[in-house]
Amino acid sequence: MSIQKDLQELVKAGVIPETTAQNIRYYYAHKENHSGNRLFIIFGILGALLTGLGIILIIAHNWDDLSRPVKTGFAFLPLLSGQLACTFTLLKRKDQAAWRESSSTFLFLAIGAAISLISQIYHIPGDMGEFTLSWMLLCLPLIYLMRSSITSLLYLTGITYYVFYTGYYTYPKVIPYTYWLLLLSALPHYYMLYKERPGSNFTTFHHWFVPASIAVALGTVTRSSGQMMLVAYMSLWGLYYLTGQLGFFRNRSTVTNGYRIIGSLGTVIMLLVLSFDRTWIHLRTETFELGKTVNSPEFLAAAITTLLAGYLLYKHLQDRTIMGMKPMAPVFILFIIAFIIGHFSALSVILINIFILLTGLLTIREGARQDHLGVLNYGLLIITALTICRFFDTELSFVFRGILFVSVGAGFFASNYWMLKKRKNEE
Repeated sequence: MSIQKDLQELVKAGVIPETTAQNIRYYYAHKENHSGNRLFIIFGILGALLTGLGIILIIAHNWDDLSRPVKTGFAFLPLLSGQLACTFTLLKRKDQAAWRESSSTFLFLAIGAAISLISQIYHIPGDMGEFTLSWMLLCLPLIYLMRSSITSLLYLTGITYYVFYTGYYTYPKVIPYTYWLLLLSALPHYYMLYKERPGSNFTTFHHWFVPASIAVALGTVTRSSGQMMLVAYMSLWGLYYLTGQLGFFRNRSTVTNGYRIIGSLGTVIMLLVLSFDRTWIHLRTETFELGKTVNSPEFLAAAITTLLAGYLLYKHLQDRTIMGMKPMAPVFILFIIAFIIGHFSALSVILINIFILLTGLLTIREGARQDHLGVLNYGLLIITALTICRFFDTELSFVFRGILFVSVGAGFFASNYWMLKKRKNEE
């Protein structure tokens, strides 16, 4: 390597000491091994997925020509192979992530295939919810036994499908509270990743999968007091956004911060939807029964998410002033005020539009303060989205609407030009 020759020259010339050269060599050697190991893990997982799917397709092609005992044997064959692969990994390759991830991925698929095939062979009744629940429960120990992050991600995907199928597709038969126990069972592995490998790709994927799964599951508690879910979801977005502002995420790239992105987009989209008067008309005409609402699961969901978000907002304000607060941090509190007013007055619609406008303006200010074009343009996009909503919602003249769009467009050009010019002057 050229770097080895350069290091030798620098040491001979007395530019750097030998200890520094050794540290540099160690760094590059570790970096190369880490990169190669990462590729090995990726290809190992892909190989396991393709092998498992290939076996299933081969068996499926000849399925009708096989006897029941042969079918049963083929159903258990991938399962046995996966167990043997995992056993070998634990005994001989337990410190190699590629072996752990690929063998556990294969076994994860084999368990699902075995359950499905045995149910089909012996005509065991059941629906997709029961099938998915059985599959996930059997695969849960794999996460910890194999220390497998890809199995954890597949497990999160599986329980999300379970709660979606059970909570929405069969609505209003049952509230799938089992999901929350399943989720809690996977969180210790997530915490281990956060502590031991905070910068790994698997940790980043968990930062996206966990909040997305919870967001899907939260709506399944809806029953008799659906209006409270507006508070529950707005507080959930606030909780996510404030989680994304914690010190752990502060110096990380935006794409790795699933909490902040989901929380921010969720807040803006929900405010835009509620900026129309239709939802509030329904809220004002609906009979509100305090006792029934307080005892509902929707109220419990709203209370829990609001308390958690409120605690994070308190922590957020401990090391900064109110003026230094992030633009979307207090939105969930302001929304609760608008929600209460919305039961009695149309003023709530005006308040929501003001919240969106202020959020956009404060985001633009935040982008200018950070010298970040992405944040600045995000604020401009929020104002543009509000303008488009009002274009379809009001009876303004086309001339006035045109002036609004021209003003927003000019704002885009002027803000970006000012930011780029400022950077050029600083350079």
